[in-house]
Amino acid sequence: MQRTPLSVTLGTVAALAIAAAGALAAWPDEDGHRPVTAAENRARKAQEAKREKQQEKAGLKWGDCPKGLAAPRLQCGSLKVPLDYDDPDGRTIRIALTRMASSDPDHRRGTLLTNPGGPGMSGLGYPALLAKAGLPDDVQDAYDIIGMDPRGVGASAPVTCDLTAKQLARGNFPSFAGSPAEVTAEATYAKTVAGQCATSRTAAVLPHLTTANTARDMDRVRAALGEEKISYFGQSYGSYLGSVYATLFPDRGDRIVLDSNLGPGGYDATAFRLLARGMRDRFPDFAAFVAGKPEYGLGRTPEQVAATYDDLAERLTEKPVDGIDGTLFRGISLEYLFSDARLPELAKLWQALDHGGPLPSKPPAAASDNTAASRLHVLCNDSRWPRDIASYQRSAAADRTAYPMLGGSTGNVTPCAFWPEQQDKPVRIGAEGPSDILLVQNERDPGTPLAGARKLRDALGERARMVTADQGGHGVYPFGTNTCANDAVTAFLTDGERPQKDLACTAQPKG
Repeated sequence: MQRTPLSVTLGTVAALAIAAAGALAAWPDEDGHRPVTAAENRARKAQEAKREKQQEKAGLKWGDCPKGLAAPRLQCGSLKVPLDYDDPDGRTIRIALTRMASSDPDHRRGTLLTNPGGPGMSGLGYPALLAKAGLPDDVQDAYDIIGMDPRGVGASAPVTCDLTAKQLARGNFPSFAGSPAEVTAEATYAKTVAGQCATSRTAAVLPHLTTANTARDMDRVRAALGEEKISYFGQSYGSYLGSVYATLFPDRGDRIVLDSNLGPGGYDATAFRLLARGMRDRFPDFAAFVAGKPEYGLGRTPEQVAATYDDLAERLTEKPVDGIDGTLFRGISLEYLFSDARLPELAKLWQALDHGGPLPSKPPAAASDNTAASRLHVLCNDSRWPRDIASYQRSAAADRTAYPMLGGSTGNVTPCAFWPEQQDKPVRIGAEGPSDILLVQNERDPGTPLAGARKLRDALGERARMVTADQGGHGVYPFGTNTCANDAVTAFLTDGERPQKDLACTAQPKG
């Protein structure tokens, strides 16, 4: 028998020992993470130092947040950006930011910029809200999570339209138009509001409040953070902001998640009218809930509950209760349909309005002047709204027939019909760019209906995959209960795993 030399045998044993040690080093810890090697740790620290140097160069410093915004791990900062990107060396504004740093820096993979929707909503507290709502630890480990007040909002060069308390109390919807004459009457009001916005003390900022400019601000934030690419998570209007960023800066995105999606035109006249369809899609969930609880006295069948809605809307139009008229009643009902948790509140409110009892709680507070004004600035600047009153008379009539619960409002005229001419061309969302987008969508979403989300999916083509969840409400991740949809988002953000084709998640039993 031929003998193997001892030196070869020992060499083989040593090689096996080294391989075994390497295998053990790569074995995940109890949290599912592979231990970081010394070389990886040195590289991470070098990258961290490089990012800190870039942030210092950009004038971005992180510190404690104000008392009203304070939350665990949340830091505040701000970044100077051009007001007018056509004049980058001209006037500047400051964009307010927050950062919730990775809870496990050794396994940090990047930065996740977030937006909660709107337009007009502050995003500074959104990272902390996501964490409180159950954002998985793996996602919090993987990213520094960034919140942001978009330009014109909150602490980022806030705008005003000098709206009165009475104007703010009307809410976001035009009055419910039952005739062409009522559209004409609403036009007078809408023209007044548009004029206030155009002549307010912040009027110089007005032309520059667009989704495209907010996307440009986002890219300035990316650069200031020292990131070559940035991931993104946006809900509702934030889905449009994310798709605009992915269009303007296709090579700067890493993993982009768009939740509760507007169509490719953003929050344009089409999307505004689509809210009436969202109401129709979602209302059966509420009607079934109420019909199953006869103690509310609002109807024993879904059809009877729908009849109660119509009756209440008509009665409140004739005689408002505690400031709630027919239009506001419709708007409040839509808002409460955004969440299953609020369905009992809505039923109790209806009950009080129907039977003349005291309201169980105060209706949703009116938006602030800044919230309402910044919302109008973006809606009206982003796209071309019809300017002739006759077109709104036709749309109100058509939608009142097709979607009678809300169509008379969402088809009516808004201040955008009288807005100054836009300076920024609308962004055309298309399929050019890397395949790095995941859409996630509830089937019965009242705020951003599935019909609009499907149009965005079609426009993005092979750039995107879409996950739909058989559930109602506005907002999927991480607020919803459909584990199939939630797990798909988590897998994409943490591992880069995305469904090979569009995924439909079936309904899950309610706990």
